[in-house]
Amino acid sequence: MFLDRLLDLCLHYQGMDYPLELKIRYGEETYSEGRKQLAGYMDKLACNEGWLVVFDRHKSMTWEDKLFWQSYERNGKQIHVVGC
Repeated sequence: MFLDRLLDLCLHYQGMDYPLELKIRYGEETYSEGRKQLAGYMDKLACNEGWLVVFDRHKSMTWEDKLFWQSYERNGKQIHVVGC
């Protein structure tokens, strides 16, 4: 399946597609741009759920601050954002 931009990873499980977009955090815009990009992939794949995984390489942050899970709903679709 061709997408305008290449999706990083798509898990196909029990007849469903689960898109995953991977990003390295360069600033706060990484999250909003990543969610928007993932939502586009989800629309094209007709998926209701997807994951944005953001890696934070800042050495000044503790692991407690880097690790998180947040969920957003956009047009009836669930976008999960995982920080690591």
